[in-house]
Amino acid sequence: TIIIIISYYSFQIYQTQHKEWVSNKYNNSIIEYNNGNKMETVSVMREIIEEQDSTYSPLALYFLIDNNLIQNQNEVNELFNIIIDKTSLEKEIKNLIIYKKALYNADFINENELLEITKPLINSNSVWKSHALYLMGEYFYSRNENQKSKEFFNELILLDNANQNLKIESQKRLNRDLSG
Repeated sequence: TIIIIISYYSFQIYQTQHKEWVSNKYNNSIIEYNNGNKMETVSVMREIIEEQDSTYSPLALYFLIDNNLIQNQNEVNELFNIIIDKTSLEKEIKNLIIYKKALYNADFINENELLEITKPLINSNSVWKSHALYLMGEYFYSRNENQKSKEFFNELILLDNANQNLKIESQKRLNRDLSG
């Protein structure tokens, strides 16, 4: 029993020290970025993402995206996939990251690819379901595919736990632009 207790506490200490190490690495990388060292920042942020830390890996990806540090869409999607598929996250945080991946890709990919990304949200009871439905409705509206757009907006309106602002915006879009 003593070995189990010692092992447990040793593991806890290791996890705490590792989290602190990743935190310091992240913060130092931001300082380096502010000092103009963008290439080093990209390298370190990728390392942080690969650490699969539930806090700092998503932050590192968002930093890379927000600062346009990676231009290659496939590279960014690979980093999204590491976070979505390999990082231990709470379910709704994971769903948020899936939604952000869909947002990131919406202007660049075809309908089947976007539907594939949003499918886990659309087929769930996630709080992000209404956001995914709204994104798909707007995606099809922007491509003048009004019938598909209507279907997504109507599904959103019928959701019990839908985001109320998105419900209102969907109703406006249906009444103003898609009626008849």
